[in-house]
Amino acid sequence: MDERETIRRWVETWKEAAPELEAIRRREIQEADNLKVLAMLEGAFNHAVRTMPPRPSSGLVEMQEWLAKLPR
Repeated sequence: MDERETIRRWVETWKEAAPELEAIRRREIQEADNLKVLAMLEGAFNHAVRTMPPRPSSGLVEMQEWLAKLPR
């Protein structure tokens, strides 16, 4: 089997699997316990708030300055 045939088979395999994978993704999203996930992330968030210095801005102003320098 040459490389082209191997790639074609992989594409076909993924096309066949796509509907089932999408169904799994939708089910996992629907069943997700967002409050539990947020509780699990709370410690990391609080640590970052305590240990990271505040940023002088969100970065939006800096991005706008860079974009303004681009030729039109």
